[in-house]
Amino acid sequence: MERAIADQLEALHADAFGWALHCCAGDHGRAEDVLQNAYLKLAQERAGHDGRSSFKTWWFGVIRFTAHEEFRRLRYRESLLGRLLLQITGDGCDSRPSPARKMEMDERNAELRRCLAQLPARQAEVLHLVFYQDLTLNETANVMRVSLGSVRQHYERGKARLRALLQTDPGNET
Repeated sequence: MERAIADQLEALHADAFGWALHCCAGDHGRAEDVLQNAYLKLAQERAGHDGRSSFKTWWFGVIRFTAHEEFRRLRYRESLLGRLLLQITGDGCDSRPSPARKMEMDERNAELRRCLAQLPARQAEVLHLVFYQDLTLNETANVMRVSLGSVRQHYERGKARLRALLQTDPGNET
């Protein structure tokens, strides 16, 4: 059984990193941390697939939840009280990604990301899961833990808004 899970994780690794990257607003360093922490949850048996959804759907939900946990921790650390506590304990570290980690995106991908960033968070999440991760709307609803109707609404509104943004984006030459 463990080998089957390892095989599934290995097959999904690239897609899982893409999803983690989206959940971390394109921050490669944070996405790597989120994915590593999600793997740790599995190894420490703090997360387990119960079969109610596909493995991919469940795994993306774990990654999303882990990213939200990391974001809350990051927000706390950046707060005044958090900074003060880190100074007292001396537990701070430099979390800025190195220049080598910064990847140049082609112009079209950068344009699409600019437009996606202008969408409300839920719409962007739905479109990312459907288009980048090839999930169905039902699987997307399971990952996001919202109703299928809600996902359908975010999907349709997000597509319409993205289409309008791409047509009016000054960087778009089509």
